[in-house]
Amino acid sequence: MSNYTAVAEKYARDVISGEILAGKYIKLACQRHLDDLAWQDDGEFAFRFDAEAADKACKFIELMPHTKGKWAQKKLTLILEPWQVFMTVCLFGWLRKKDGKRRFRRFLLLVPRKNGKSAWAAAVGLYMLCADGEYGAEVYSGAKNEKQAWEVFKPARLMAQKLPLLCSFYGVEVNASNISIIENGSKFEPIIGDPGDGASPSLAIVDEYHEHETNKLFDTMETGMGARDQPLMLVITTAGDNIAGPCYEMQQDAQKMLEGSRQDDELLAIIYGIDDGEDGDDWTDPTILRKANPNMGVSVGEDFLLARLRDAMKTPRKAGVFKTKHLNMWVQSRAAYFNVLKFSAAADKSLKIEQFEGQECIIGVDLAEKKDLTAIEYTFRHGEGYACFGKYYAPEETIELPENEHLRVWRDMGLLVQIDGAVIDQRIILADIEDDLGRFDVREVSFDPWRSRQMAVELIELGAECIEFRGSPSNMNEPMREMDALIAAGNLHHDGNPAFTWMLSNVVNGTRTGDMHRPAKEHVDKKIDGPVARMLALGRWMLDDNAGAKVDDYFASL
Repeated sequence: MSNYTAVAEKYARDVISGEILAGKYIKLACQRHLDDLAWQDDGEFAFRFDAEAADKACKFIELMPHTKGKWAQKKLTLILEPWQVFMTVCLFGWLRKKDGKRRFRRFLLLVPRKNGKSAWAAAVGLYMLCADGEYGAEVYSGAKNEKQAWEVFKPARLMAQKLPLLCSFYGVEVNASNISIIENGSKFEPIIGDPGDGASPSLAIVDEYHEHETNKLFDTMETGMGARDQPLMLVITTAGDNIAGPCYEMQQDAQKMLEGSRQDDELLAIIYGIDDGEDGDDWTDPTILRKANPNMGVSVGEDFLLARLRDAMKTPRKAGVFKTKHLNMWVQSRAAYFNVLKFSAAADKSLKIEQFEGQECIIGVDLAEKKDLTAIEYTFRHGEGYACFGKYYAPEETIELPENEHLRVWRDMGLLVQIDGAVIDQRIILADIEDDLGRFDVREVSFDPWRSRQMAVELIELGAECIEFRGSPSNMNEPMREMDALIAAGNLHHDGNPAFTWMLSNVVNGTRTGDMHRPAKEHVDKKIDGPVARMLALGRWMLDDNAGAKVDDYFASL
């Protein structure tokens, strides 16, 4: 292939025209590239396209050998398909006018399994190790576990081993667990978890980001890039079922950027998948497989995908795997009670609790055991529903347990209050609520008396109206259903707090018989304190919609 830029532009135009079947977000990515090409001569546009830079990267990648399968056996090199040319040209061709450095600092690639993303990422890793002009380059392939970290590094290592000319030209040494250039200190290696404070990545590849519970690896890599002129965070992944995780949030932000509701000129997002929503695709329709699988007929066979589709249609337990791994559809746990996908989609990050100061508020409190999580939920009437905000607390010793990395991340983000020592100090929580009594027009503090009675006594002494709300199925049934209905209607307004979203995804129905619903969790480590506290508050708001009924009569009717 000689003119990669022309191939990329043709691909974009064919997608827009419908000649190439593609989903909404690929169409938007293509339109963005074409629009930027038209804008680049405008003096106010900050970027320019450099065909030579784009071609250089594409040529390098196509020199890399296949490392497994029939093409490796035939000793063939990679051949970029038009969709791969498009994303490579976009990534390496767009530069900043002010200094000629690369425009894109983050690249999110969502594409299903068997579409060649690992081989492509391995080749990109070698390019940025050897030919990107970065002295002392540091390339990391990071993941949650060793096997996943090697998914990109292993083919890169094999590529280098198969190309002695590459090694001699750039001075590359291929070692057991890294690839290095001794002359300038460059290295490419797999890494699990935190790369350490001394790392200075020029390229960080995060594989299967959907498996990550927190953004710690991503953030640690990115914060180490400060000394680099044109670093790159490269995220390659399929969809998954962790709606509360950082990957889903990153995809949502990327989609908003492509739709034009969020600006991020340094993010490149290539999201292959079928179109969802009310007017979206029928996942059982075999004709839409190509939307999600751009390499269908090349690295992933049509017969293979059709067979997996038939299996998924016949066996419900296989449907979720097929949707995530071959259609790039996010799904949620079958046991989860609430529609977390819909809840997350309604997040409004511009919503701030400060906007509601002085307004009528009902507070819900779920005071946990001494070593566990405690939640305070603030609820306000807003539009046709409610605006809700949470504040969460945990003891330092609990937060520092090895299995609680997610708590440490939320603490560092300012979303979780760390209480010194081994147990919850109720005086701290009491002091915060006392401050809130002056900040908001607090109508009531709703609490489960199981652990909160003493705190309620002290709040009453401060002038608060405290209402016992026992967490029995008869009491929780209607608030739980109400919250479900509010989420379905998009009327539970929130700021996208990831701690609450995680807890919401953990809620299951704890009542096995009858028509009663009660929030419960499947495992002790799956916390649900935030949603429970929010239901305690919503249950009190519901009395407004049952005017004329006494409190006792209302709860007796549940």
